[in-house]
Amino acid sequence: MTKMYFAENPDAKHDIHELKVELLGQHMTFLTDAGVFSKKMIDYGSRVLLSALEFNKKETLLDVGCGYGTLGLTLAKAQELEVTLVDINQRALDLARKNADANQVSADIFQSNVYEHVTGQFHHIISNPPIRAGKQVVHEVISGSYNHLLADGDLTIVIQKKQGAPSAKAKMEEVFGNCETLKKDKGYYILRSVK
Repeated sequence: MTKMYFAENPDAKHDIHELKVELLGQHMTFLTDAGVFSKKMIDYGSRVLLSALEFNKKETLLDVGCGYGTLGLTLAKAQELEVTLVDINQRALDLARKNADANQVSADIFQSNVYEHVTGQFHHIISNPPIRAGKQVVHEVISGSYNHLLADGDLTIVIQKKQGAPSAKAKMEEVFGNCETLKKDKGYYILRSVK
């Protein structure tokens, strides 16, 4: 059985694609492969999340479950952020490193199961969490973010209503004491909590 995109080492046969897209006014190129999330196109949830984010230059950002780097690399280029990208999937991380080079973006990219190997604190944490990994992982992304945020830092995630947006919102309110719905688009919710 082929391992899912949230496996450490997917065993799917390689199937490299190159995506050329415009995101946040930037021309971006992404190599994708089998065994990673959304290999044929930039998924709609990521596009909605990007459209809702505006940060200050030079702020620090952690992209949890970065996949091949769509969110973190685009934000690094468009908004001049200092970005860190983490994922459990080694294949996705190899692609993210190649994509950072291809898009001339400097990023710290390394393997971590959610926050396992993450140190330090950030202004912002974002995630398009791996829904298929289960609610527990999504809630780990939420609860673990608190200790990795600076004071007044924020966590922003995208999640479909039918895939658990209400329970994710409740979890964010429990952890942070607040949660705002920044945007709703075709069933996708952009949720933000501030520390």
